[in-house]
Amino acid sequence: MEIQKLTAVSLGKKIKEKEISVREALDAVFAQIDQTEGRYHAYVTLDKEGAYKQADVIQEKIDKGELTGALAGVPVAIKDNMCTKGLLTTCSSKILENYIPTYTASAVQNLTDAGCVIIGKTNMDEFAMGSTTETSYYGVTRNPHNPDHVPGGSSGGSAAAVALNECFFALGSDTGGSIRQPSAFCGITGMKPTYGTVSRYGLIAYGSSLDQIGPMTKNVTDCAAVLETIASYDKKDSTSMKREEYDFTSALVRDVKGLRIGLPKDYFGEGLDSEVKAAIFKAAETFKRMGAIVEEFDLGLVQYAIPAYYIIASAEASSNLERFDGVKYGYRTKEYGDLHSMYKKTRSEGFGSEVKRRIMLGSFVLSSGYYDAYYLKALKTKALIKQEFDKAFEKYDIILAPAAPTTAPLLGSSLQDPIKMYLSDIYTISANLAGIPGLSIPCGKDNKGLPIGMQLLGGCFQEKTLLRAGFAYEKAREEEA
Repeated sequence: MEIQKLTAVSLGKKIKEKEISVREALDAVFAQIDQTEGRYHAYVTLDKEGAYKQADVIQEKIDKGELTGALAGVPVAIKDNMCTKGLLTTCSSKILENYIPTYTASAVQNLTDAGCVIIGKTNMDEFAMGSTTETSYYGVTRNPHNPDHVPGGSSGGSAAAVALNECFFALGSDTGGSIRQPSAFCGITGMKPTYGTVSRYGLIAYGSSLDQIGPMTKNVTDCAAVLETIASYDKKDSTSMKREEYDFTSALVRDVKGLRIGLPKDYFGEGLDSEVKAAIFKAAETFKRMGAIVEEFDLGLVQYAIPAYYIIASAEASSNLERFDGVKYGYRTKEYGDLHSMYKKTRSEGFGSEVKRRIMLGSFVLSSGYYDAYYLKALKTKALIKQEFDKAFEKYDIILAPAAPTTAPLLGSSLQDPIKMYLSDIYTISANLAGIPGLSIPCGKDNKGLPIGMQLLGGCFQEKTLLRAGFAYEKAREEEA
């Protein structure tokens, strides 16, 4: 049995039934990392010693019956923008190259409390600003299906680690598609929950009104189990929502009869790769065969989502990244005159070009004379986009759309043209602006063998509907194969 190929839930079951020990699961994962990491570079930091120490403590608790959850003893990778006490957390940036937090992010703590073993921190676009994992200070991550292509971003390291069996599942964060798009490019399952479902406490902020932590897994069952573990109300996060229930695994039933699914015509126009389009329509036919009602409809304001998103996200980034000044923690320039030159040189040397671009854009749209013309207008557009989705969900239970306009592009192809990279988020960012949940599931491959991902969108707090539809589709596709 190749342990590293097991899903998280099936591994958890085998650990509980004493077929596999927690140490054996770690041995399998670290052996896999030794084999593939040199080529694909999914991790920034590995904590082998810490992982084995955790394993022994967790094994003892499992044996005593103190840990009984579905994920107890399962090794997990964490995106490098979530604080982990005592373990390097860099946001893949030079400016945080020596930052070791004194506390742990709530979502990560929930996993630790459930008995998961943290094995390391995954590579990402610097401060989550990018769609390819090429803006990392620590080097690029490569796509597991073809190392000449990008894994997507910003959670590209997490997506690649899951696809390469270098962990059993991972956490990512999604500000404009950063879980769903790399999941699509790497052929795994990823979910951005409703805004406020998972605590942002300990997540190093990019765009605070858009950021959301979510699971990146091998299948829909794992996705539901991980979401159930990390979702909780947290008074340390002012945007955390109290939900009536946090039970997501009960949604895993093969029943989509009568489910109303909308295909937004605006998502299937110019710019969408023909193979991606064909795969999404094939998925729609599968849903029809299972008894769902599928029809096309008009979803307005799609063309305004990208400008609204980049104005809001950059404005929030320019404010959030103000704290990285070389005074309190992180990198500080070696030579400087006065305090102001220390600030300038530290930030010039510490931040990469994409982060600087977004800070400058954000500072510009918030500046006197431009605030009303850009930032306020973007906020009004955000509200209108939310209204359009609310209107759509009065008629449909789910929206079915592509997760990205193409499959994974070649490494380097987006770096020359940032606008091209920004446009690659066209199908994902609306969900962040509207605060709604989105689930990315593999639905085929192109003629180069690169994965194609589809995206299911639901109304606020409708994760269970998405998981039910995703689970039914996944099982139908397994039978077709």
